[in-house]
Amino acid sequence: MLQAKEEWKAAAESRLPPPEEIVQRNRAITSHYARLYLDHHDIFKWAGMAAFASSQVGIALAFVEMMQTPARIMAHDTDKTQESDANNVLEEIGRLFAGAARIFFFFPFSVYDFASRNILLNDLEEIRKGNNAIYNDIAWAHMAYLDGGLEEVENNVAENEHEFLLSGFRLIDQGVGLMKSNKGSGKADALIREGNIRLLKHEQINTLGPIFKAISPQGRVVVSFGSELNFGDAAPPGNPSRASFADHFGYLDIVVGNKSVTNSEHRWQWIEECVLPAWYAVDEGFSKWEGTARRFRYMAKR
Repeated sequence: MLQAKEEWKAAAESRLPPPEEIVQRNRAITSHYARLYLDHHDIFKWAGMAAFASSQVGIALAFVEMMQTPARIMAHDTDKTQESDANNVLEEIGRLFAGAARIFFFFPFSVYDFASRNILLNDLEEIRKGNNAIYNDIAWAHMAYLDGGLEEVENNVAENEHEFLLSGFRLIDQGVGLMKSNKGSGKADALIREGNIRLLKHEQINTLGPIFKAISPQGRVVVSFGSELNFGDAAPPGNPSRASFADHFGYLDIVVGNKSVTNSEHRWQWIEECVLPAWYAVDEGFSKWEGTARRFRYMAKR
């Protein structure tokens, strides 16, 4: 064994700014995932999806900073730089929340300020924790695999990581073995894809499960409206560029509580029916469509 798990986690953590630097830390996490995919796009598919997910979370975290001092949005004497930044974030929020955020602007400002602080800030704090928790739970294993192979991962996983995390890397490793031997490239791709889906299940079930349970009833509605992966120009022409939970299930079902992204069954149904098909098109377009690699290079530099 090259290192103990705690050492791998410490090495992964050393790549990030401290937790109190919320936006910069998120950007570093996004950059790390994007770089993993750029350098190893043939095997680290989960990292590619995670880069887009982390980037979307970053928009919400920038919104948190604005909500913590909402008066500056209303001020008329802010400097041009602040004003430009605020406008950019608000533009992104309007798209990300697909109309849900507009609800709060119908309140008088004092009510909006109270609602935002007491309903959304705590919930968005949980989302921030989730972003950090995913990195803490999975980034170390990618580093361990690159440096020490499957054995390094096997020697460091906990019991509750066997079902999805370990089995995922085992499938990826089987696929890598077939790729190296030039035998059964189709089977190798299938093994690697299934292995990365297992990593996604580890993230969604083991890591995010407790995070979503802590979100308030009101926050569940807002988070459901805001849950999407926007691939933008990384999606090859003719393919969907967004995978939106609200668009997939419909706004009414979310508002009345029939569907919620905090429900693991609803979340995984959306992932299988909407997110993964859109992601597969992006992944397959990496070597064919310049926009895909360009988007990942942008995220890797942030």
